[in-house]
Amino acid sequence: MQKYEMLILLKSAMEDDAKEAELKKYADIVTNMGGSVEATEKWGVKKTAYPIQDETDAYFALMTFTAPGNVVAELDRVAGISSDVLRRMITKVEE
Repeated sequence: MQKYEMLILLKSAMEDDAKEAELKKYADIVTNMGGSVEATEKWGVKKTAYPIQDETDAYFALMTFTAPGNVVAELDRVAGISSDVLRRMITKVEE
């Protein structure tokens, strides 16, 4: 299994419980597919470098996890169809 990081930008106007539920959804995908979440850092609302879908700020969160490669495709697919996700980036962590 490989170690990955997923940086996710959520709409800043979301309620706190909705943000938590959205982040939990991705953690559940990892654990249900045989991986494990090591940490989820919530960076809070920050300005974006440029407008994304007419939004100038976003809620940033970084999830570090270990999982098989097929989990990355599923996370990317689910985040891609979520209307609350402005951007996402999943990278492999070199150790």
